[in-house]
Amino acid sequence: MPKNKSHKSSLKRISLTATGLVRHRRAGGKHLRSHKSSKRLRRLRTDKTMSNPEAKRLEKLLFRRLRGRDQARAVLKRSPNPAERKKAQAEKRAERAKLGLTIGPKS
Repeated sequence: MPKNKSHKSSLKRISLTATGLVRHRRAGGKHLRSHKSSKRLRRLRTDKTMSNPEAKRLEKLLFRRLRGRDQARAVLKRSPNPAERKKAQAEKRAERAKLGLTIGPKS
């Protein structure tokens, strides 16, 4: 099966913080500023983090979990390392054995 490729043009236009937030530039703030009001230019400078639905849409392009500006850090679930995964599987097996559930065909 082929590997998933992240969308390179999207990666060039955004930056990802260590906590998974997506930072981006607002459209319309680079040139032709003379006719734009000061209030409008200030608004374009503020809040450079992406909203929740937009971050969700970007996840499909980048093949990684992201979070929007209003989501807690707990939303991003960390993948367990091999030691943690083994420990969790052993606990699950012990719990199933305690309940009397068997894995595999009955003999």
